[in-house]
Amino acid sequence: MTEPYKKPALTFEEQLKLLKERGLIVNDDKEALAQLSTISYYRLSAYWYPFRTRDDNGNIKNEFIEDTNFNDIIKLYEFDRHLRLLLIDAIERVEVHIRTLMTYHLGHKYGAFGHTDSSNFRASFRHPEWISKLDKEIRRSSDSFITHYKTTYDGFPTLPIWMLTEVMTLGSLSVAYNGLTNDDKRSISSGVGLHYNRLSDWMRTLTYIRNICTHHGRLWNRELAIQPEKVSDANWNPPLTPRKDRLFYILLILRTLLKTTQNGDEWHRQCNALLGPIAAEDKWRIAMGLPKNWKKHPLWL
Repeated sequence: MTEPYKKPALTFEEQLKLLKERGLIVNDDKEALAQLSTISYYRLSAYWYPFRTRDDNGNIKNEFIEDTNFNDIIKLYEFDRHLRLLLIDAIERVEVHIRTLMTYHLGHKYGAFGHTDSSNFRASFRHPEWISKLDKEIRRSSDSFITHYKTTYDGFPTLPIWMLTEVMTLGSLSVAYNGLTNDDKRSISSGVGLHYNRLSDWMRTLTYIRNICTHHGRLWNRELAIQPEKVSDANWNPPLTPRKDRLFYILLILRTLLKTTQNGDEWHRQCNALLGPIAAEDKWRIAMGLPKNWKKHPLWL
């Protein structure tokens, strides 16, 4: 049964006092107040949630586990922030690669404006709806190449495919790929060494992850609302890969795709350096879905 929300807005000083009353150790009040005024109490609460005690029934209480330090929470927050940056970097590289594969295939098979012909897509694809959405994205764009095209050529907002894919969001790119015939999807997915259905599934999942990252959402111990589909390959299943609804599965997807771009080794090293200290503690490693010997995982090597 619901009830009215009655919690008052607290000053930063009141927020810090409340945290201390609940057992949080604060070494430096001035520094803690600076963090609360920069990051916000509510955002940080997602990172101190695992540090809260439970009652005999397993219900979360407001009190903190003994010896929990405010600095531990900030370290976890900063870890997650750097993790998001690494994922955004990888997704950008993957996205650009897939854009290139799609542009090259469609441009050479159907011509510059072949995407405007609904017969080049599956019969069930909502082509007019997709084109309408793209037109809106194009009109909103302030890119100089769009302005140049508009003032130089006929047919705006219709663009050649090699310009259009630069304007598409990853979501629109995923929708377009799903709308293609299986033969076209097969030709494109061969560029990343995947079955076309697997690439479709991964694009959908990565669009969701990218949205979390761009909205600065928590990643490190998140249970994924949109999960990749189950596959039969043992490398992607327990015990090698404990769960597909946690971060490590996404890292494996990105590692697999980045190997096809020839530029993922430095990203891999950065991930190892960032994950290592956190994964050394079992409860945080498990929260991310990492197996004990995660660095030796055949898909991560």
